Amino acid sequence: MSRGDKTAYTDKQKRKAEHIEKGYEERGVKKEEAERRAWATVNKEEGGGKKSGSGRGTKDNKSASKKGGRKGGEASANRPASERSASAKKAAATRKKKASG
Repeated sequence: MSRGDKTAYTDKQKRKAEHIEKGYEERGVKKEEAERRAWATVNKEEGGGKKSGSGRGTKDNKSASKKGGRKGGEASANRPASERSASAKKAAATRKKKASG
């Protein structure tokens, strides 16, 4: 297997990498760099491609995804308090309406 060969990865890992890559591209990262970062994230979280055999699985480390989620939340934190409050009130009204209906 040559370097860069993705055959050892599961379909789920490939989808995950595509999703991460898309997120980077939306934030203005070049395609090649976005792909590199996406696969690095999948490798960090899941330990690379899956190996066969019973009992060889390890717990996934979701620290990188958690960090990305926090970074994504920075935009809403920078909005004025009045705007955030209006969004929260609208969301609460929607939840209340859906719960009763």
